[in-house]
Amino acid sequence: MRKFLLAVLLVALMASFAFAEGEKYESKYLDVSLETNQVNLYENIPFAQGYWSGAMLYALHMDILVPASKEPMPLIVFITGGGFIMAPKNNWIQQRMRLAQAGYVVASIEYRYAPLSQFPLPLEDCKTAIRWLRAHADMYNIDVNRVGVLGNSAGGYLSAFVGLTNGMKEFDKGDFLDYSSDVLCAADIFGISDLKNIGMDYDEENQKGHASAGATEALWALGTPTFGGKDGGVLAHPEDTAYASPITYVEKNSERLVPMLLMHGTADTLVSPGQTDILFQALKAKGADVERYVVNNAAHGGPYWVQEPVMKIMVDFFDKYLKK
Repeated sequence: MRKFLLAVLLVALMASFAFAEGEKYESKYLDVSLETNQVNLYENIPFAQGYWSGAMLYALHMDILVPASKEPMPLIVFITGGGFIMAPKNNWIQQRMRLAQAGYVVASIEYRYAPLSQFPLPLEDCKTAIRWLRAHADMYNIDVNRVGVLGNSAGGYLSAFVGLTNGMKEFDKGDFLDYSSDVLCAADIFGISDLKNIGMDYDEENQKGHASAGATEALWALGTPTFGGKDGGVLAHPEDTAYASPITYVEKNSERLVPMLLMHGTADTLVSPGQTDILFQALKAKGADVERYVVNNAAHGGPYWVQEPVMKIMVDFFDKYLKK
């Protein structure tokens, strides 16, 4: 029995040795060129305190995408949309990541919104975020001299507003007032330019809805009567509506106009494509550096806005004014 066990062990050892000395399998090797940087995400960073209805204290937050780089990078402040009644900073991650991979620090911000806040508080929040980012530039490797802004829908409206109000101190309120909120360029993606006429290309029923006292643009521009606002809709208060409309500031701040990119979709049923066109025409008439693209079949949001041909236009725009 012992001899049998020894024989079995010997056979096993010989088989093991034969396997070790036998054919070796080769791994596959890749040659990789370094074309994109690693991107880190910093979430829920508070940048401002505010009040709703004069009672409830709350903080505004931002998420920051920071590509790896030895040199300070240009900054794009991303302003989300939300129909004037919300501001979810987690929107449009594909757009933001594409810009971060192109070499930009991208900060997506919150802001106050209707019905518990009204204009100009949301614009003040956007400018506060820009000042905060300049004040904390060393923490996030930001080049404070190269700052742009981008937004979709209500965020496009605010992005245009930021670009159209460079140097207007009346909208700089809050903290870090020793820092500038000015930007070098602004991109407005299917945003609103004139609150009194959001449905300008649509039928009479649609336009009537936008003119009602319950329309979100009315709450945004006029507030609510319960908390000291005005009733009656945007057409009933033309001065207040003009004050809260970006188109007004083309003339009002014409000496400080920054380069702008405007984009809209032909299938947009929420914000009339004419809204970016009237801003485009007004800026062109003032000799501003502005381009407008109309995307066939694109709706108000949706997959068209993350496709590479569209994203390349955005990246090229920011490259032109923040890198070159």
